Amino acid sequence: MKAILRWEESGMLILGIFMFSTLDMNWWVFLILFFVPDLSMVGYIWGTKFGAWMYNAVHHRGIAVMIYLAGIFIKNEMLQFSGILLFSHSSFDRILGYGLKYERGFRFTHLGVIGKGKKQ
Repeated sequence: MKAILRWEESGMLILGIFMFSTLDMNWWVFLILFFVPDLSMVGYIWGTKFGAWMYNAVHHRGIAVMIYLAGIFIKNEMLQFSGILLFSHSSFDRILGYGLKYERGFRFTHLGVIGKGKKQ
């Protein structure tokens, strides 16, 4: 099943890259900013509940799609780019096995436990 999910997420990442190619922006911008959404992990400084909420808000593809659609609606290419970047980054994270977080801690995701001691 994990292989199927990785293939699906790979398709989503390719879709995000394609959607970026429709924008009038340089590729280096996409590459440099690709990992910026991971800064949301800083929320864990204030506890696992807030950290999970902050991480999930930034890595939720539904939110990414809404941001992208808002950019289309108001004709704002930067908003469209932001949605595409969040969507693509979230798909990339899921390819690696990093899912949306549970409040128990960073290691506990909707795709399973990550890191050392996975059996916990």
